[in-house]
Amino acid sequence: MESKDQVLSTLKNSSEPMKAGEIAEVTGIDKKEVSKHIKQLVTEGIVHSPKFCFYEAK
Repeated sequence: MESKDQVLSTLKNSSEPMKAGEIAEVTGIDKKEVSKHIKQLVTEGIVHSPKFCFYEAK
């Protein structure tokens, strides 16, 4: 599974919004890479930020 897919899957399986650091911890992916993927997913409209620095799948 691609790291971007892992990030999205983690957000979809979470019951509450997550920070990039939490996603990195769960997936084992570097936090900078997680942040890059989150930015792409937000741009694509798949993920949004309900509050500052927290993200969830739509």
